[in-house]
Amino acid sequence: MIRTSMQAPGAVVMIRPHHFTVNTETAADNAFQSVAALTKQDAAEHAQRAYAEHSEAVDTLRHHGVRVQVFEGEDPATPDCVFPNNWFSTHAGGHVALYPMKAANRRLERRPDVLEMLKSRYRVQDIIDYSGLEMDGLFLEGTGAMVLDHINRVAYAAASDRTNPFALERFCTHFNYEPMVFDAADSTGTPIYHTNVLMCIGTGFALIGSSMIANATRRHEVMARLAETGRDIIDLSEAQIAGFAGNAIELMGRNGPILALSQTAYDVLSPAQRRHIETHATLVPLHIPTIEMAGGSVRCTIAGIHLARRG
Repeated sequence: MIRTSMQAPGAVVMIRPHHFTVNTETAADNAFQSVAALTKQDAAEHAQRAYAEHSEAVDTLRHHGVRVQVFEGEDPATPDCVFPNNWFSTHAGGHVALYPMKAANRRLERRPDVLEMLKSRYRVQDIIDYSGLEMDGLFLEGTGAMVLDHINRVAYAAASDRTNPFALERFCTHFNYEPMVFDAADSTGTPIYHTNVLMCIGTGFALIGSSMIANATRRHEVMARLAETGRDIIDLSEAQIAGFAGNAIELMGRNGPILALSQTAYDVLSPAQRRHIETHATLVPLHIPTIEMAGGSVRCTIAGIHLARRG
């Protein structure tokens, strides 16, 4: 039987891509994308590889005891459908949130069948829909824009066009989170587009590229807030953030907590960092290099289910 954790869900939603490609509508502010690497000539080959990588990742997670609800991403108009954590999130107490997305083609990713599955298999009390904020140009791209400490009720958020402060405040008021906003950028001054590439919060540990928080005072405040929770903090370099080491997620497996991360991320971690993390969770690397060309890694492909099961 799969155990549950407030921070580490034992069940997730994943969308298997059938028409994978790099989304040109999001390339302007996502420095992690590899637009030049995809050409029309090899688009079909990359789509096949992404499909295979995703299927293997699902199998690996299931092998470790994670309950994976897979949906098929068959609409060619949704190139980023493999990243469902941006358009919805689930919360203890039976709450589901729907989010306003910056790119018009990403708004097409919202799926009634996913919500119907959640309502039929889990105890859903309400669905809070923020997507109407898109009409006012206000965006908050789910657990990409926010990294949530479910235990201590803190929403960490790197400021960007995809993380509007008004939308964030509204979410935090509804869900009783303390907003912790900061500016973050790489050494060239390019802003971090989503908070979940910069940091990961587990039950007893946190990964963060603290050097990329631009303001020293705010950096200290963020690190102090994390330390107050009693978590073991593993600091990541900018190069490790570029290798998606921050884009990981703690899940509850059959034999305890696991940290799902990409093989790319695993490879950029030092042996000492791996040992450090494994005092808290088993490392489970997933091989998704083609999917990572779209600018997101393992955390982005997983929407955690923090809901009680029916029956």
